[in-house]
Order: sequence, then structure tokens, then C-alpha cells
Amino acid sequence: MPITPAQLATLKKAARQAAGRAYAPYSRFRVGAAILTESGKVFAGCNVENASYGLCNCAERTAIFSAVAAGERKLRLKCVLVFTPTTKATAPCGACRQVIFEFGPKARVISTCRSRDRQDRLITDLLPNAFGPADLA
Repeated sequence: MPITPAQLATLKKAARQAAGRAYAPYSRFRVGAAILTESGKVFAGCNVENASYGLCNCAERTAIFSAVAAGERKLRLKCVLVFTPTTKATAPCGACRQVIFEFGPKARVISTCRSRDRQDRLITDLLPNAFGPADLA
């Protein structure tokens, strides 16, 4: 699924802006994510922490859940771009990988940061032999 340079630029901008809106008073690790759906829509999300750490929500899942909440009932992810305020790109956590696979079993996942470091992989590379909707058939 090719992504145009313009789409990539839009995703980068949206993810970076979302990171600025993160609620991260405990970790101070402000993460932003932006997703591109097969329909061409972009949704952004940030991490939202909680004093009860297990109740935190990552930026990637916030973006995906926002798309569902906005009415994307047949959501298919084309790309997920993650921005972290680090010098080394950071891949999504395991929970986010599972949710990305649910909505984009062929999705491209790009991790970016403040430097030029970048990770660019397919979700199936990040979550091999994933459990998904097809396993419930």
C-alpha cells in the first residue's frame, strides 16, 4: 500500500501536533500518533496517562479509537505513524500492535522522533503470527 510523500507529511505533522496535546504528567513521555485509513482519512491521537498506571492509553490506540468513534465502522488502516520526543524512534507497545493488526492486518507502521532516526515496518513484522478476527471464524 504505497503512501505518497504528501500523505506522509500530513501524518508526521498530525502526530507531532498530537504529541503536544498528550496528558503525560507521570512519565513526561509525550507520544503522538496519526493513522491513515484506506478511505484516505487521517485521525490523530496522543497518550493519556492516569494515576492508576494500568488505565493509561497509548497514542496509537487513541487515534484508532477516535476513528471508530467518528463513524469509521469498516476501518482499515493503511498506515500508522508514531512520533516520540526522543533521539531514537520507538516502536508501538504490544497492546498497540494487537489493535493495529485488528484494523490493519497489512498496515505500514512508521516510527519517527526528533532526530532523523526512523523505523518503517509492516505490522506483520512487528507482530508475527498475530491473533486476529480470522482466528474467530
